[in-house]
Amino acid sequence: MQDFAAIDFETANSAHSSVCSVGVVIVRGGQIVDKYYSLIAPEPDYFSYWNVQVHGLTAADCKDAPCFPAVWREIEPKIAGLPLVAHHSPFDESCLKAVFKVYGMDYPGYRFYCTCRASRRKWGRALPNHQLHTVARHCGYDLTRHHHALADAEACAAIALRIL
Repeated sequence: MQDFAAIDFETANSAHSSVCSVGVVIVRGGQIVDKYYSLIAPEPDYFSYWNVQVHGLTAADCKDAPCFPAVWREIEPKIAGLPLVAHHSPFDESCLKAVFKVYGMDYPGYRFYCTCRASRRKWGRALPNHQLHTVARHCGYDLTRHHHALADAEACAAIALRIL
């Protein structure tokens, strides 16, 4: 796969619609051609302790952030016609569908590919686990800002270029 958009969401709480940040990496012809990152005002608008512990984002970070539809209007033209790639894609796809539903937006049926599943198929038990940081390291990518949506999307893109 040489043309795709790697995407990663972070959520504010256990509701999949509560996306509070997004990172997108656009790959064309096997090369990264664009990157996008934004904080997002989550819906529902509260931050759980456990989510904050994972990604470090708080209500204060997102208090002036745009709502999801405004952010998606910027992302949509960048990813037009591209398949989406995520590490553990069922989570990111469910977030995207949930936030589309919350805002009454028509979901266009994006095609998702999963680098976690691909890693399991390719390396199986050769890796101790198939978490993003483990697979990224195995692919030669140094993921130093794990759980930052853009850093995770960049790692996902590097993995996808290697194994998809």
